[in-house]
Amino acid sequence: MGRPRIGLALGAGSARGFAHIGVLQVLEEHRIPIDLMAGTSMGALVGSLYASGIGPGDLGKLACSLPRRSWVDPAVPKMGLVLGDKITEVIRFLTKGMALEQMSPPLWVVATDLEAGKRVVFRKGPAFRAVRASISIPGIFVPVVSEGRLLVDGGVIERVPVRTAREMGADVVVAVDVGKGQAGPVRHIFDVILQSIDIMERQIVDVRLPEADVVIQPDLGAIGSTAFSQAEVMIERGREAALQMIPRIRELIGSAGGEDGSTAEGA
Repeated sequence: MGRPRIGLALGAGSARGFAHIGVLQVLEEHRIPIDLMAGTSMGALVGSLYASGIGPGDLGKLACSLPRRSWVDPAVPKMGLVLGDKITEVIRFLTKGMALEQMSPPLWVVATDLEAGKRVVFRKGPAFRAVRASISIPGIFVPVVSEGRLLVDGGVIERVPVRTAREMGADVVVAVDVGKGQAGPVRHIFDVILQSIDIMERQIVDVRLPEADVVIQPDLGAIGSTAFSQAEVMIERGREAALQMIPRIRELIGSAGGEDGSTAEGA
């Protein structure tokens, strides 16, 4: 009997999502196979870079060195404070223009149809377009118009995409929730918007997280969602949380009839 398919569900969290990189580093170091990935917002961004071939080590270096001016393009406020054209081009470049169906492991990306109030899952097509929709934090990024739908951040409806990972065929879902910790200081309009959204999204997380087989929750303390300069700290917190769950992940892989995961191959 073969081992179970392992799905990684990477959740939303803006800058706090840098902790996902630490989780990926530990999973690779311990040779835990990742057969598929589902990503929401920052989880979709990190997931797309990883699935396009950028290793966790290089992801860490990138997170610590990418200046904000390279991806922030202020807009005249109407539907958002940031146009999003710069970040779209950055994602397109870093993912080499790959389509979701070309990525390894396969990646599905979650966004929200703002007008219909429904989850939208990107399964194919250019990764950069899907990710741009998924990171469209309401009030900050201008929403994305796709096939007649007005799309915003996937975290509005599925902060940690456990359900999506199951739909992809995961037997074991490892969910990464970067929302744990105290609220950070509120200093400007970005903090006001992000913390308001975080508070609302936690209610959804509380309902969905029990559906995961393993939940990794890095303790990010009072590090705020806009603390992009603290990437190194958040990556380390992600590593610490992932290390604690390695025995549980190995147990699940083994109990399902496969090996302990230390020598298994990924998808």
